[in-house]
Amino acid sequence: MTSEQPDLESIHHRAYLAVDDGELQSATRDFDLLLQHHPENPFYHYMRGLVLKYQMEWAGSLRDNLQAIALAEEFSQAQHWNAAIAATGLGQWTTVRELWAACDITLPEGEGPIDGNFGVAVVRLNPWSAGETVFMRRIDPVRARILNVPLPESGHRFGDIVLHDGAPTGARFDGEREVHVFNELERLEPSEFQTFVVFVRADSADDIDALLRASAPGIGYAEDWTRSIRHYCLRCSYGAPHSHAQEPNEDGEAQWQPERNLGIAAQSRLSVEKLLKDWAAGNASRHLDAIETRELPQPVREDGHAWWLSPEDEDQDEDAQGDEEE
Repeated sequence: MTSEQPDLESIHHRAYLAVDDGELQSATRDFDLLLQHHPENPFYHYMRGLVLKYQMEWAGSLRDNLQAIALAEEFSQAQHWNAAIAATGLGQWTTVRELWAACDITLPEGEGPIDGNFGVAVVRLNPWSAGETVFMRRIDPVRARILNVPLPESGHRFGDIVLHDGAPTGARFDGEREVHVFNELERLEPSEFQTFVVFVRADSADDIDALLRASAPGIGYAEDWTRSIRHYCLRCSYGAPHSHAQEPNEDGEAQWQPERNLGIAAQSRLSVEKLLKDWAAGNASRHLDAIETRELPQPVREDGHAWWLSPEDEDQDEDAQGDEEE
């Protein structure tokens, strides 16, 4: 008497649909079952490795992608990149370097972690959640150091080293040209700089620019969030007294907003206090309202959303669904 064989064709379609829907645990179970019956199928190994990558299960993702490479009839950039991402997450630098070499990517000579200059790009932090975007300097093909001061709610800091995906999901203008946007996968190394939320008042942009240019021991970077962050009232979030009056002038341009919200990356509160004390002493119109700190964890990733897709990919999926419904 034999047990009933599973409907592998239905499981195949269900597995791929689960990936499209962001149901990663369900997809993993289905690819597990498919590989039990087709262990030599490189596509199933690749897909399970892809799903495990989005679950940050680096050991399993590396195993499956290396198996896909071994079984494939021809070279695949996707398999090598995903294997290199997983090996980077594990810190297996010999394997990482071998995989990048196979992709003809030139690396700095040596052993261990790669510390090169692969240009400036943008990373979308916690893409499964609010997805704050910040600039970063890439130190290898999938690792980068954050250059902005992220909001505390992101669970990140200026100077963090993050692991990001290999495929860009958009573009941003960096002041000179458009650069790629990549989704973060994991924070690999937390920065030594804390994030201090600072509320000040100043009569002019020159006053704030003076603060942003100032330096002091223990200060990493200062950023005017009032200028750089859109549609987010930080003073409401922190309960700081303020008003929202910012009426346009006769030319239709927004008037200067004296109340400014800044993010300052620093090694200690004393460093921030000294920086602000020296700045306030430079002009009687400069005022410090408050210095706050708030350390928060990263938002937890949950199934049910294909967060790795670019907005363009999501639009295409919706269009395809609409065509099918018609």
